Amino acid sequence: MIRVQVRPNEPLEAALRRFKRQCNYAGIFRLAKKYAYHEKSSDKRRREERERIRNIVIAERKRSGAPSPRPNKKRRLRNSSVRPGSRSNSNEPDFDPLTADTTIVRSPAAQ
Repeated sequence: MIRVQVRPNEPLEAALRRFKRQCNYAGIFRLAKKYAYHEKSSDKRRREERERIRNIVIAERKRSGAPSPRPNKKRRLRNSSVRPGSRSNSNEPDFDPLTADTTIVRSPAAQ
């Protein structure tokens, strides 16, 4: 059983978020969907076979070192000095957020 105590001066929405997160981690939503309707044994056998094949294919991809296909995800460049939109060719220094001025200065052309 999942219990969430509302802390002093805590909004109810925050406690509800914690409750939902704990339900999600415990797998309660998955079980509720699983038992929401009857699944024929033949359908269950087909679904489990598809899941088994999918797990085998993923394991083979990991073992071979081939990258997994992610058509909708953009690859992020990490620890690279050349990034899209960077000003590496200009003479301006790199942007440092710790020493940056917070005021916005607009050029006369932009107004």
